[in-house]
Amino acid sequence: MDFGAVLQTNPPAARTVHLAKLAEQYGFSHVWTFDSHLLWQEPYVIYSQILNETKRITVGPMVTNPATRDWTVTASTYATLNEMYGNRTICGIGRGDSAVRTTNGAPTNLKTLRESIHVIRELANSRPVEYQGATVQFPWSVGSELDVWVAAYGPLALKLTGEVGDGFILQLADIDIATWMIKTVRDAAEKVGRDPMSIKFCVAAPMYIGDDREHMRDQCRWFGGMVGNHVADIVAKYGASGAVPQALTDYIKGRESYDYNEHGRAGNTHASFVPDEIVDRFCVLGSANDHIDKLEELKSIGVDQFAGYLQHDNKEETLRVYGETVIPALKEKIVATT
Repeated sequence: MDFGAVLQTNPPAARTVHLAKLAEQYGFSHVWTFDSHLLWQEPYVIYSQILNETKRITVGPMVTNPATRDWTVTASTYATLNEMYGNRTICGIGRGDSAVRTTNGAPTNLKTLRESIHVIRELANSRPVEYQGATVQFPWSVGSELDVWVAAYGPLALKLTGEVGDGFILQLADIDIATWMIKTVRDAAEKVGRDPMSIKFCVAAPMYIGDDREHMRDQCRWFGGMVGNHVADIVAKYGASGAVPQALTDYIKGRESYDYNEHGRAGNTHASFVPDEIVDRFCVLGSANDHIDKLEELKSIGVDQFAGYLQHDNKEETLRVYGETVIPALKEKIVATT
């Protein structure tokens, strides 16, 4: 299993770079960031500095979207970073949430998402592509490589992921829901003739090492509110039962409103509707052994990477314990069973 750290690009940017360097030091393979240009600093600028000050880390957004950035500009950014630092970028993409809603926009439809994935991937892999009636290619790009991983929750988005995604990003760590979603993606891949085992599966959720369960929950309750935004869209489209697991839809019944100015922040006042049970199910909290046990379960159902959100008050200590205990334990167990 690979490990990623998910950061917000809050100022100062040097702090984000510092955490990325710590992540590499402690054995993480990926550093992901939020991508909402009004709420946080520009991630692609910061990626350049992270790549310059590290040797192995792969960087990318969790997640970008097709609405707020021109697809060819996005692809050019990846191809440029790859030329400068080697192929150490990855693209996480979805329909859009905080980046579009803060400008009174809305998530894109799945047709647009599908088209954007194709254009970004072809260009960022140094290949020509049809775009707006013209064949375009970066004449300066040679040997660039980029995987595009799709973030999804709803049935049709999961189907799209299986059909076109290099990877699937699931932003919650509930074992039962992850099992259902991974199967849905694999089934969709198989139906279009793809190898379902070729798709990488990433579970992303807050990781907090500690022993004060109440405090950890309060620090990570924001995550249930963030996931609730996507679930609310699903419920509006499909209803509260049948299309997705009931465990994913029941908890949002008490959701009333959401303030994107508090998006992804510990202490989010609009996440009070999220019950403790959901925090425990969606996040990875507790001692190193608690983390190891849950990550072993995720690994057993096909998860290739765990990406831990660090939007809480215990960032460095959580990275340290992962580097010294959690990551080595998972790698030893994997080696022991091969």
